[in-house]
Amino acid sequence: MKANWKTAHQTKKKLRNNLLFEGASQLEYEIRQIARKADQVAKCGVNIIWENIGDPIQKHNRLPEWMKDEVSELVRQDSSYGYCHSKGIPETRRFLADRNNALGGVQITEDDILFFNGLGDAISKLYQYLPSTSRIIGPSPAYSTHSSAEAAHANSAPVTYRLDPENNWYPDLEELYNKIRYNENIAGILIINPDNPTGMIYPPEYLEKIVRIAAEFDLLLIADEIYSAITLNREHTLPLAEIVGNRPAISMKGISKELPWPGARCGWMEFYNRKSDEKFDRFCRALEDAKMVEVCSTTLPQKAIPRIMGNSKYDSYLDARNKSIAKRSKLMDDILSDVSYIHYVETRGAFYNTILFRKDALKPGQHLKTHDTSINYLLKEWITPDLAADKRFTYYLLAVYGICVVPLSSFQSDELGIRVTLLEENMDVFESTFRSLREAIITYCESA
Repeated sequence: MKANWKTAHQTKKKLRNNLLFEGASQLEYEIRQIARKADQVAKCGVNIIWENIGDPIQKHNRLPEWMKDEVSELVRQDSSYGYCHSKGIPETRRFLADRNNALGGVQITEDDILFFNGLGDAISKLYQYLPSTSRIIGPSPAYSTHSSAEAAHANSAPVTYRLDPENNWYPDLEELYNKIRYNENIAGILIINPDNPTGMIYPPEYLEKIVRIAAEFDLLLIADEIYSAITLNREHTLPLAEIVGNRPAISMKGISKELPWPGARCGWMEFYNRKSDEKFDRFCRALEDAKMVEVCSTTLPQKAIPRIMGNSKYDSYLDARNKSIAKRSKLMDDILSDVSYIHYVETRGAFYNTILFRKDALKPGQHLKTHDTSINYLLKEWITPDLAADKRFTYYLLAVYGICVVPLSSFQSDELGIRVTLLEENMDVFESTFRSLREAIITYCESA
């Protein structure tokens, strides 16, 4: 029988197989998604103040000239334009291993380090190669890249432990213990230290207890330590390498926030005690094999790491930058501390703060007025009856004041609030932004 190809071509309307894996519905990233709404507002003539994402360069942070000179020299080298070793440039991995080993904790070699195209790539790969039944419990409020990737791989809501705003955002260790005890699918514990979005630093005694919990239940430890060098008021961040002991663990690091060079897309994993457990070693090999399929990660930024981090000017540069962030944190407090509708905890690390609305501060019917027809049309489209109360405020803030922030409910949290950054280097712009935010909060909360 001769096939009627023309008829088949004309009548076929649906692909015969589903192309989207079920967990894709869990891939939500409000930090970027709200930017789409900001673009709509910008088209109405509103100037947007981008507080939704931790991009230091966008907020007028500038790399010092000596750092740019180091990169410029590398740009002149032909080897900077070629592939590098699949796991990462050996000299750079040796440099990073030596930095880790100088801490005096767990010792590693260059073979225990694997480079990725940014930490987002590393996070995606980590959850991609876990079985769907193996869950990683992470902090809540949760950083969206981790929580959405963890949820997507399991096709289920992320598993979280609570950070307590009444206790400096420290983890609720009793809740963490009980969730692990009664959920045998939990295979690992994630910490983000310093934390995004709260700006909290895990105290040493809390970290030590988390390591003991991991030992009791034979769990993998994962630490996102990309903000480890960004601490305010000379507070010390205890690296996982110093306290992990003989537990299997992964530390995730990068240069996007520290140098800062987010556009480099350069991050890496450090594998601790890889040979202590056969399952862990196989998992590490799978991550390495995945990178070999991709050939390698970006070459130029890897080559720059030893030259920049090994420069005698580097530590003083970081110290000055941290003092600048602390100064802005103090200014934020000066502007917002007497607003009765909110409360927050002092930022200790990273460059974020999570501002919470007090109980009953947010009520139905609250709004911010605008006489712009186009803006009112957008608000009518966005504001739905089932919208989270903090997201409702966020949309009004964006539409009327042009300030783009992320609602806390989008960080897998039951708390209501917003995350802001402390990145804006232009102090006039920074002060103006937070004074506008103050006005918006008061006006909104008193509008009902």
